[in-house]
Amino acid sequence: MKIEIFGDKACPRCEAAKKKVEFFLEKWGFDARVPVTFVDMDTVDGRAEGAFRDVAEVPTTIVSNAGTEIGRWTGEVPDSNELRRALGVAT
Repeated sequence: MKIEIFGDKACPRCEAAKKKVEFFLEKWGFDARVPVTFVDMDTVDGRAEGAFRDVAEVPTTIVSNAGTEIGRWTGEVPDSNELRRALGVAT
């Protein structure tokens, strides 16, 4: 499982998405098991990866497992309950 956050470094919502995801991964004990990658859409490589993943708006957070997308939040900071469900964290 992995999480990718597509954004740009000057975007406050992008930074909020990154901090929230990292906070809850640590809180739920997933921080060592689920890598988080920030993809900077202000770079050529970031735009290419974003185009490949159909990212049209920032922030976009994608949770995937074995190459299959299991959660996506486009243009918003992920809701913690929805993130919990995507990760399969018990309540």
